[in-house]
Amino acid sequence: MPSSLPPSRRALLAGAALSFAPALVRAQGGTPQAGPAAASGTGAEPRILAAQAARARLKPEPAPETPVWAFDGRAAPPVIRIKLGEAVRLRLENKTEKPLSLHWHGVRNRNAMDGVGGVTQAPVAPGASFLYEFTPPDGGTFLIRPLVVGGASEPSGRGLAGMLVVEEKTPPVVDRDVPLLLQDWRLEADGTLAPFGQTAFAASSGRLGNALTINGRPTPETIEAAPGTRLRLRLANACNARATRIRFDGLKAWVAAVDGQPTDTFEPLRATLPFPPGTRYDILLDVPGIAEPAGAVVALIGAGMPLARIVAKGEPVAVRPAVAPIGENKLLPPEIKLQNAVRRDIAIAGGATLDKGKPEAAPVFTGDPTRIWTLNGAAGRAENPPLFTVKRNTAVVLALTNTTAFPQSLHLHGHVFRLLHPLDDGWEPYWLDTFQLLEGRTARIAFLADNPGKWLVSATALERFDTGLWGWFEVT
Repeated sequence: MPSSLPPSRRALLAGAALSFAPALVRAQGGTPQAGPAAASGTGAEPRILAAQAARARLKPEPAPETPVWAFDGRAAPPVIRIKLGEAVRLRLENKTEKPLSLHWHGVRNRNAMDGVGGVTQAPVAPGASFLYEFTPPDGGTFLIRPLVVGGASEPSGRGLAGMLVVEEKTPPVVDRDVPLLLQDWRLEADGTLAPFGQTAFAASSGRLGNALTINGRPTPETIEAAPGTRLRLRLANACNARATRIRFDGLKAWVAAVDGQPTDTFEPLRATLPFPPGTRYDILLDVPGIAEPAGAVVALIGAGMPLARIVAKGEPVAVRPAVAPIGENKLLPPEIKLQNAVRRDIAIAGGATLDKGKPEAAPVFTGDPTRIWTLNGAAGRAENPPLFTVKRNTAVVLALTNTTAFPQSLHLHGHVFRLLHPLDDGWEPYWLDTFQLLEGRTARIAFLADNPGKWLVSATALERFDTGLWGWFEVT
């Protein structure tokens, strides 16, 4: 299967049959009448988030700073923290020269607040603003990404990204909560950003960069803490296209949440995790002792690129209790009946071709640059008919087939899903909203369509999104 996260012990013992039964009071919104993320109605003054030109140090000195776009003129992406049950009230002010909208990646949002410019809202024109107002139904770690039909890659590639942290009512006991937001930059020799809109990138692996940052600074991020300090790392991939794997060197790491949703804690197999764009992990770990080597979170790019170093400093703290799960999200359906599910097939096609006889040759694309990718034969357009339409609280199984020459990172909007085993005889023991589908493979996902509105199935590599790799479905 495309996912390589290992199952937890409890999930393996839970049985092989996947029987889901819709439970209205447990659906994402809590009640059949309300959407998952209700409007706040508080009347409080919204936070202003101004997208504007700025400069950032993306490579160490003496390299020059790079002209970028940033929120509020700060190179560090914002981390918006609220408690579960509190509202987000944020006014986006567009001080750039391109249309914008903000997608709250992973939030099971009200449809009007999902932030897909050209589908769920009109794009925010230069000089204009838009008020995002919703109450997230779930605790967890979520991304803030620009997402405008036909124009998402450039705002992201220029630096616009952020993180939304919704703190659980009873969070795990940790000493420090550390966000780590990964971005990938494609720079020219003079430190400026490489041009955008290149068909060769969009038709192949996307806009892969030559510089990585964590929280807006060159990697690695250094985290100093006393030996034994318990950390909660919130790892999020906000790259335009960079899919990698991450490895924990010298650290005993426990996964506590995947894509914002809590799971039975487990140690990653071979201490590594897949990390395509849009993915998030909540990791619990204790800082090693002074006598031990510094730990590191490493991206498996080339010989390995450290993203963060965990350095012991100071006197040891008291031994912490054993790592325990955050606790299940009771708003998610406990079971879904697959035998009653609406089943649909979605074929991903297009992109450049590879000459298998010449593995060193560059990919080649000779088609329409505005229609590079398709789902079921159609490039993404708001005026397209839906991929499917279902009534609320319908179980859905999608069979996604990747006929292209490249792995595809895909995101389901407004919902979370289970990744099924090939024979529908089991499932991966965590909820997802983003996953990677390898070339030539088919994967099946199951979810309860309990969030009314028009929702996307979309590429998280934004050059692919801009050139057709998305479609939409409707929940009535």
